[in-house]
Amino acid sequence: IWTAGLLTKILDASNKQGIMSELLQLFADRGSSVARDTKGTVYDPEVVKLVLEELLVEAGVKLLLHTRVAGALTDSDNRIVAVLTESKSGRQAWVADRFIDCTGDGDLAAQAGCQFNLGVGQDCTCQPMSMLALLTGIDADAVREYIRETSPSAKPKFLALMVAAGIHPSYRGPTLRHLHSDIFSVMTNHEYGVSAFDNQAVTDATIRARREIHNIVAGLRKIGGPWKDIALVATAEQIGIREGRRIRGRYQVTAEDLATGLRHPQAVCRATFPIDVHALSTSGNQEVDHDFAKGGLRPYDIPYPALVAADVDGLLMAGRCISGDFVAHSSYRVTGNAVAMGEAAGHAAALSIRNNVLPHEIDWRGVS
Repeated sequence: IWTAGLLTKILDASNKQGIMSELLQLFADRGSSVARDTKGTVYDPEVVKLVLEELLVEAGVKLLLHTRVAGALTDSDNRIVAVLTESKSGRQAWVADRFIDCTGDGDLAAQAGCQFNLGVGQDCTCQPMSMLALLTGIDADAVREYIRETSPSAKPKFLALMVAAGIHPSYRGPTLRHLHSDIFSVMTNHEYGVSAFDNQAVTDATIRARREIHNIVAGLRKIGGPWKDIALVATAEQIGIREGRRIRGRYQVTAEDLATGLRHPQAVCRATFPIDVHALSTSGNQEVDHDFAKGGLRPYDIPYPALVAADVDGLLMAGRCISGDFVAHSSYRVTGNAVAMGEAAGHAAALSIRNNVLPHEIDWRGVS
């Protein structure tokens, strides 16, 4: 989502140490004055693509782009032993001692036979998807009041500007960010009721979202003034998926954990991002559905056991597919937390191999 999704903003990252802190410094050093002013949390996707690829290559990581998970193999002890992938190279099997599901949607864990939860309610309603885009032809000083990082009331003002011009975005909290010089990112779109596991539905949502963005940009251009030369640079290759499977782990992060500010002896990181449930339907279209936030939130720990699959051995998760309930997921799903979880899962995988134990047998209290 940082790259193909054109996210351009890293949330819940400032209190994270380790790799997340190192990445923010690199993004700031290699990025624009905006990246430096925001300590790397607002970024240019092209800079981030290059930095991440350089780091991975330098670390000796073998990358396989354009590759999808197609299946998983487990042994008689219910331990995952291989992942099957599909690509232009055909179907391939990759054998390893440990596996980490960072697919976001829990694809590997589901293929391996893990149980999972999805959405909320009997119909498993999930949060809407959003497509992001890059814009140009705007002067930052002239539209300063609409830029998220420079005006606390930027979202409602941006929405009011659109509505006054006859533009009615499907996302009622439209977000404009300045990246550098005259390049901006924008999020104005919601796609409701789309299953992340229905390829045709995601395809249709992608087409609708791209059309809506083009129409909104054309509408803004008609306003004139500072918007008269606005133009699209790019729409995201990947529509932003907020919610997929929540894999059953050896601990489930809950709304109660958020309300009480959980402190856990095996914490991998501390999350601070608020409960952020986007409207689940057009009729309830608010920036955030505050009904789900009534329990409140205090900074809370994400325990290591929430990253360990309960139903299949040798498998860890990181990112939004870890074990949690619907409300908790709306907070921990953001990428600052995902990076910290990924670092912890990688460390745990290596440690379990070195010590010849399974991931669930590690006591994270002794790990620094």
